[in-house]
Amino acid sequence: MVGGGILALAGVAFATTGPAAIAAFAINGLIAMLTALSFAEMASKFPQSGGTYLFSRKVLSVEAAFTVGWVVWFASIVAAVLYAIGFGSFAALFIRELMALRGEVPGWLSDPRLAPGIALVTTLGLGLVMMLRSGGGGPWVNVAKVVVFSVLILGGLWAIAGQDFSTTRQNLQPFFIAGIGGLIQAMGYSFIALQGFDLIAAVGGEVKSPEKNVPRAMLLSLVIALLIYIPLLFVLVAVGTPPGQTIAEFAGNDPEEVVAIAARRYLGATGYWLVIVAAVLSMFTALQANLFAASRIALAMSRDNTLPSILSHLGARTRTPWVAVLVTMILIGGLIVILPDVAAAGAASSLIFLVTFAIAHVLAILVRQRSHDDPPPFRSPAYPLVPVVGGVACLALAIFQGIAVPAAGQIAVVWLSLGGILFLTLFARRARLTDVSNIAANPELSRLRGTTPLVLVPIANPHNAGAMVTLADTLVPWYVGRVLVQTVLVAPVDWNPDEDPRPLERLRDVQNKVLQSSVRMGIRCETLTTISSKPMEEIARVAKLHRCESVLLGLSEITEDSQDTPLEGLLGQLETDVVVLRAPKDWQLAQTERILVPVGGRGGHDYLLTRLLSSLSRKQKRQVKFLRVVPESMSMGDRRRVEKELARTAKENSGATCEREVIVSNDAVATIAEQAGDSGLVILGVQRLGPKQKLFGNFTRKIARQTQSPIIVISRRG
Repeated sequence: MVGGGILALAGVAFATTGPAAIAAFAINGLIAMLTALSFAEMASKFPQSGGTYLFSRKVLSVEAAFTVGWVVWFASIVAAVLYAIGFGSFAALFIRELMALRGEVPGWLSDPRLAPGIALVTTLGLGLVMMLRSGGGGPWVNVAKVVVFSVLILGGLWAIAGQDFSTTRQNLQPFFIAGIGGLIQAMGYSFIALQGFDLIAAVGGEVKSPEKNVPRAMLLSLVIALLIYIPLLFVLVAVGTPPGQTIAEFAGNDPEEVVAIAARRYLGATGYWLVIVAAVLSMFTALQANLFAASRIALAMSRDNTLPSILSHLGARTRTPWVAVLVTMILIGGLIVILPDVAAAGAASSLIFLVTFAIAHVLAILVRQRSHDDPPPFRSPAYPLVPVVGGVACLALAIFQGIAVPAAGQIAVVWLSLGGILFLTLFARRARLTDVSNIAANPELSRLRGTTPLVLVPIANPHNAGAMVTLADTLVPWYVGRVLVQTVLVAPVDWNPDEDPRPLERLRDVQNKVLQSSVRMGIRCETLTTISSKPMEEIARVAKLHRCESVLLGLSEITEDSQDTPLEGLLGQLETDVVVLRAPKDWQLAQTERILVPVGGRGGHDYLLTRLLSSLSRKQKRQVKFLRVVPESMSMGDRRRVEKELARTAKENSGATCEREVIVSNDAVATIAEQAGDSGLVILGVQRLGPKQKLFGNFTRKIARQTQSPIIVISRRG
C-alpha cells in the first residue's frame, strides 16, 4: 500500500486542488478506514482467500459472485500492470542517473522499450518465485521503504523548523485553489493510493489466525500509510515549493516528478535519490502484492468452478497455486506488451475497486443482519453508520471516476460483457452445481443469502414418519429453513365425523408418530392439517400456496405394471423439486452408509442430485458410488468414452472423493440390485415424457421389485 500511489498521484492531486491535496488524502483516508472496517468484519466472518468475491459468493447468488470476482480479478491485474510499468520506469531512471554520475549515459538507456522490458522481466521473475514457494515477499522491502519515507518526512520537518513561518504560510495559501469541486476531483484521482488493504482479505486463507490477524493487518496498514502520506504531503508543500510559484503551478509542469524535485529542494541530491529509491521499492512491493492477490482471487473462483478448475491445481511440494499464478502472470505480462492506454486502464481499475468497495459495504450490512446466531468475531463500531456512509462515499467517487474518465467505464463494460459470455457458455452449469453443493453442505449460506427454504412433507403412513421427518430435515435443516409436515384427512365431501370417526383416528395416529419422531430427534417441524377428498390435489395446492422449494413424498411400494398412478399425476402438477422415498418399515437414515447412484439415460436431475448427495453427506460420511452398466456387446472404445463420462458426472455431482464403476452386464437391473444389497440407498430419477408427464419408468419399477433396499426417486422442478 505505502509508496506507489503517493508517488504517482501526489502531483496530479496538487495540480488539481493545490495544498488541499492534503485534505483530499485525509478524507480519502477516512473513507478507506470506513471501508476497511467493513472488510475486516466480513474477513473475520469468512477467513478464506478471495476477498470481495468470497464475500459475494457467501451472501449473493453465484452469478453475482462471478461478476464481482471477474471484475476484481481484472482490476488487480491492471493495477499490477500499472505498478510493473511504474517499476520499470523508475528502475530505468535509477540506472540512467547512476550512469550520469559516471559522466556517460549509453544510448540504449533512452530506448522507450527499456521500461516495459524491465517491467516484463520483473513480473515473470516474481511469478516464478511465487510458483516455487509459498508466502509473501518478506518484510525487508517494506521496512526499507518505510525508512526512506521517514527520512524524507523528518528531513522536511527539520527544514520547516529552520524556515520563516511566513514562508511556510505563504506556500500553504491559497489552500483551496479550485474550491470543493477541485477537492472532490483530487479525491477521485487519488483514492486508489489507499486501496491496498483489500489485498489482505484476498489472501486471508493463507494468514495465520485470520479471524484476528486480517482485521488487525487491514487497519494497521491503513493507519501506517496515512501516518506517512499526510506528513509527506505537508512537507512537500511547505518546503518543496519553489519561490514565486504555488504547489499547483509547480506540480502542473511535471506531475510525475514533483515529489522527487520537491525533495531535492530541501534535502538536495540526497532527497532526489531517496525518492527514486522509494519509488523503486514501492512499485516493486505493489506489483508483488497485486500479483499475489490476483492469483488468489483466481484460485478462489476456480475452486467454485466460476473459472476453469485447472487454476486450482496446487504444487505437490510447495502447495502453491502455481497454475493460477502462471495464468495471472501471463495476463499481466501480455497487458504490459499490448495495452494501448495505460492511463484509461488504470482509471478503469480504480472505478472497479470503488464499485466493489461500495458493494462490500452493502454485504457487510447483509452479513450483520443475517448472522444473529453466529456474528462475525470482529464487528465495526457505529453500525450501521460505518457501512452506510462508507458505501455512499465509495459510490459517489466511482460515479465521479466514470464521468471524469469515460474510457474507464467503457473498459469495465467491455470486460464485464466478455465475462458474461464466458460464464454463460463455459462456466455456468458447473458453477451452479458447485454452488448447490456448497449450500447443501453448509446450510447457513441459505440464511446468509436471505432465503428461508421450505420443504413440504405430506405423511399418511405413521410407520415412515420418522424417516420422512429425518430426510426432510437433512434437505432443509430447521435452523435455516422450515419443515412443514402436512397431514391430509381423507374423507368424502359429505363426511360426518360423528358417524364415521375412522378418518380422525387415522389422522391421530399419524400426528402422534410425527410429533414423537420430531421431538425424539430434536427437529422443530411445523404441522398443517387439511381435509380433502382428493389428497393429491390438496398436496399440490398447499405446495403452490406456500411456495415450497421442495416436496418430500413417501411411498410404500412401486409396482411393476402400474403407470400413471395418482402419485405420478401429482409429480406432473408440482413445480418444485420432488423427492420420493420408498423405505422399509421403521427405516432409519443414520444407518445407511452406502449410496448407489445408477447412471444411464438422459439424466436432467443434476442440480437436485447434487443437493441431495451433499445434504446426505453433511453430518455423516457416506460411501457414494456412481454405477454405469453397459452391455457386453459394447466396444472397448465406447467403454472408455462411458468411463470418462461417468467420471465427469461423478465429479460434478459429488466431488472427486466418490467411487465410480462401469460394469459389463446384459442384465442391468440384477446388477444394480446386487450392488445395492439390502441396506444401501439407491437414488434414481423419474422418467419425463413431457413438461407435465412424469413416470417412475420401467427401469425404476423393475429395480424396486428386485430389491428391498430403500429407494429415493427424484424429480427436478418444472
